[in-house]
Amino acid sequence: MTAKTIRGNSETEIREALSQTLSDGFAPSLAIIFISIKQDRDAIIQLLKEKGMDVVGATSSGEFIEGHQSEGEVVIMLVDIPREDYTILFRETAGKELTEVVQQAAIVALSRFKDPAYIAVTTCLNARGELFDGARFVHTLEDCHEGETDIFGGMAGADGELIPSLVFTGEQSTDEGFALLVLDKSKIDLYGVAISGWKPLGRIRTVTKCEDGWLYTIDDQPALDMYLRYLGESLDQKDEATNVFVENISLFHPFLCLDDVDPVLRTPMFVDREKNAISMDYPIPEGGTFQFTLPPDFDIVESVINQAQNMQESVGVQADALLVFSCMGRLSALGPMAAQENDGLHEIWQAPMAGFFTYGEYGKDNSGKNKMHSTTCSWVALKEKNQ
Repeated sequence: MTAKTIRGNSETEIREALSQTLSDGFAPSLAIIFISIKQDRDAIIQLLKEKGMDVVGATSSGEFIEGHQSEGEVVIMLVDIPREDYTILFRETAGKELTEVVQQAAIVALSRFKDPAYIAVTTCLNARGELFDGARFVHTLEDCHEGETDIFGGMAGADGELIPSLVFTGEQSTDEGFALLVLDKSKIDLYGVAISGWKPLGRIRTVTKCEDGWLYTIDDQPALDMYLRYLGESLDQKDEATNVFVENISLFHPFLCLDDVDPVLRTPMFVDREKNAISMDYPIPEGGTFQFTLPPDFDIVESVINQAQNMQESVGVQADALLVFSCMGRLSALGPMAAQENDGLHEIWQAPMAGFFTYGEYGKDNSGKNKMHSTTCSWVALKEKNQ
């Protein structure tokens, strides 16, 4: 497997970068695209198809390759990989039962490969304002393999706006569904983990009232009041509450949910002053437990880099390609440290890297369980096996 990355801010720039990259005889079979929703996606896809490439990708909320991070542009990983080592599956889920659609896709994947692994991109928000159920998606896909598979990826972004985002292949696109790059694990090794680095603060809290996705009480106290007291913050009545909350407060202080072997983060998204309630990006059920978190610092980046370093040293290989799916909330909370984190992963694995800032992440936690995450960095290094 050979991989190279290109970037650009228009179809013209991508055309020029592609021409230069292919000038030495490099002939990739696959293009993985992360692209701003404002770009001419169809033109870029057509360009890649004309060069004989299969295409899979998602819209982004910022995108990056090694040494470069952008917002509103295009990054592409070009991979020369035998076509018999992968397949691409695209599924729309509008009006369908998600579990059944995922199960049917897994049946197809298992008919192609005895031991498949997945790079998954899903939509996030559809045109009706409904969220894609990422937790059910990843749990269903894992269950289809009796817990023995690898799932890494992310939810498509939309340049930071709460509008429909898209996943696509060379032939199809949707704002409600998923695309899977299915890899043959007998030919390709995957090394990766999803890690947030956020540290817990204070005692364990319990959700004591939750209804229709709104968190009303924590430890029998009004949820919004308790959260703001913990932060030492208040909402200015003259400001738009939702925007202030998401942009200036909640992305820096997600909840660390504890009802699993390895905790996951969930991020407050909306507030209701009258109900004194909070709506999370993905609900915490009544009876669920969590801890508040400390403000972000460089230790968050160090924890991601150190774990990657330990994994690379334990396997002792140099990867062929590196894909990174980092939450848009990390970009907001970490600022320039987000680029340091991504570039640090590239330096460890010494492989071409491409990734994007997501609206949700998929990946294995430290216990080896595939999960949907929030405010997390999920990365996976790919290495072709010696045949």
